[in-house]
Amino acid sequence: MTKTKNPRINVVSDGTGETAASMINAAMVQFPSVKVDYKRFQNVRDERQIEAILEGASTTRDLVAFTIVSPTLRHHMIRLSKRFSIPAIDLMGPLLGALETYFSSEPKLEAGILHDVNETYFKRIEAMEYTIAHDDGRDLRGLDQADLIILGISRTSKTPLSMYLSHQGWKVCNIPIIQGFAIPKEVYEVDQRRVVCLTIDSDVLSTIREARLQRLGQNQGGEYAEPERVQNEVEYANELFSKNRKWSVINVTGKALEETASEIIRLMTSRKLQPGAH
Repeated sequence: MTKTKNPRINVVSDGTGETAASMINAAMVQFPSVKVDYKRFQNVRDERQIEAILEGASTTRDLVAFTIVSPTLRHHMIRLSKRFSIPAIDLMGPLLGALETYFSSEPKLEAGILHDVNETYFKRIEAMEYTIAHDDGRDLRGLDQADLIILGISRTSKTPLSMYLSHQGWKVCNIPIIQGFAIPKEVYEVDQRRVVCLTIDSDVLSTIREARLQRLGQNQGGEYAEPERVQNEVEYANELFSKNRKWSVINVTGKALEETASEIIRLMTSRKLQPGAH
């Protein structure tokens, strides 16, 4: 019989094996003097895979710890481990059984669900980080990685809308439209269907800007909230938007943030554009 230098634990999972590895590591902390080797088997979802793993483990008398949600495969693992006289620890079965009894509810028994949840979570964090870094046109590098590019003049809710969308997993770059300044050339180098332009009624925008100045304690705001100046800005932006037919223009007047975001997502979905699909 061959022996490894250290005892070995085979971690077997129908997913990534992260859950099983974390549980084993947490338990092994209680055995500081014991040095073990680990071998991980991921995405184990049929009986032949189990048989091959246990046959290999039987030659070195490895311990097997497994997280498998399928009752059929769990029972097969237990039967074979007994046949090969291999110590095996079912980390998932007893827990699922206890929870099923307590909640009087059957588990979904779908492999890899936790991995999918974690994957979604990390993609959302990545989208938020990207959006923060590309807020207000601060950084145009990596614009080809943006799921959405939002254009609009000041106080059309570009930043809060971008952040809201990033929580849904969209990487967003928002760029301000400033009268007399050209739109950055980088915008024209990406998929133009991903560009969304925000417009608004000029009278409403003037009121929004005036309220903003008052909150900042600037009762005399100069031209920033002056109706004629605001109208000129809106007209200037709308003229820029009209020059590219692939750009989508959304009027945000009187719309809640969630309503505008839903409209953008529906629009992107209709174009078969999804987060991360470049």
